[in-house]
Amino acid sequence: MVSDIMKKAIKIGALLVVAVIVLCAGYVMTVLNVSYSKGERVGYVQKFSQKGWLCKTWEGELQMISVPGSVPEKFLFSVRDDATIAKINSSLGKKVSLSYQQHKGIPTSCFGESEYFAVNSKTLE
Repeated sequence: MVSDIMKKAIKIGALLVVAVIVLCAGYVMTVLNVSYSKGERVGYVQKFSQKGWLCKTWEGELQMISVPGSVPEKFLFSVRDDATIAKINSSLGKKVSLSYQQHKGIPTSCFGESEYFAVNSKTLE
């Protein structure tokens, strides 16, 4: 009798663990694939490097072109796509237009340090 109760408790515990894992994986997949916003920023890529101890991510800094007399603004972004990484690396020091998507609620920096992910880069000069 006790063994039947223990078997049921173990099964319920295992089902709960599997359910939590499936829900967490579903959440991560949703926040990585559904963008909150998207747009373009224009400027000069000042810094672009691969960072991280365990999770290597490509992180960049775009010095945005501002209105004369105003303080320049930096746009921090991450990149996951190899083709976009190559485009950005080939356009360093040139005026570029970065297309980006914003993904809110990413649970860890293993996917990128920023919530803004560059998805394309066009050289303007």
